[in-house]
Amino acid sequence: MSRNAKINALLILLVAALAVLPLALGLGDHKKEPFTGADAQAETAIAELDPEYEPWFSPLYEPPSGEVESALFAVQAAIGAGVLAYYFGLRRGRRQGETRARAAEVTPAGRDEE
Repeated sequence: MSRNAKINALLILLVAALAVLPLALGLGDHKKEPFTGADAQAETAIAELDPEYEPWFSPLYEPPSGEVESALFAVQAAIGAGVLAYYFGLRRGRRQGETRARAAEVTPAGRDEE
């Protein structure tokens, strides 16, 4: 197994552990909604500290339900992942093209490589 493969396997295990450990250890079991987002937790904390606080502005679009909000977030994440995958694929393709171009310059024209 190459060094890069070992590093990749270790990173995958680390990500899996970060996803599974909070569930396995029961973190957040004492809460009504254990895995809410940071926005909801901040809203709750502000309401506890200052019940008369009023936000400066309201959202431009309020999804009709939590499921729609989750779906929109998933679409946003998928678009972001697609953009990143395209960028890294483009970079790799350019690098491979440059490598092939250099190899073609070194190899004399008309001769087969063995």
